[in-house]
Amino acid sequence: MSSEKKLDEVVMTMPEGVKQSLQGRVLTIQGPLGKISKDFSKVYVSLESRDGSVVIKSYGARRRDAAALNTVRSHLRNMIDGVTKGYVYRLKVVYAHFPSSVKTKGNTVLVENFYGERSPRVAEIIGTCKVSVEGDDVIIKGVSKEDVGQTAANIEQATRVKRKDQRVFLDGVYVYERTKGQ
Repeated sequence: MSSEKKLDEVVMTMPEGVKQSLQGRVLTIQGPLGKISKDFSKVYVSLESRDGSVVIKSYGARRRDAAALNTVRSHLRNMIDGVTKGYVYRLKVVYAHFPSSVKTKGNTVLVENFYGERSPRVAEIIGTCKVSVEGDDVIIKGVSKEDVGQTAANIEQATRVKRKDQRVFLDGVYVYERTKGQ
């Protein structure tokens, strides 16, 4: 018989300068770099806001309840890191023959002259991310790890090469560094 560790309550204290508010199942965390809101209505855990901390309680003692509890804890930790340090993803523009250029316009990223194509490839910027281009590097900064990661994935997917051998045709825009701290 194996012994199981029961996780039924986790208390996450907020660091200095970080405030939280809970309205229904929507948790908002505000820090020096910005503000993030996340809806936890689809997760089977209980959230409570107590003097400078968030209490996460599971409803049961099963393995899936502990998994849901740890998932919410990870989301909360990412939100706290985002508003205190921020997230930075760096992408590299790679091309062999046709020199591709990357530009931002509004809430989209345009990859021009990709494989010599006349029309630019378009990727959407998610949330409040800031995208800047420095030479062959595309830098995405933001407070939400999910928004920064999805924006980077949108840029990678927009420059995906179809119906060619990916070992030979390496052109594209690829993530090469993920860091915390702006």
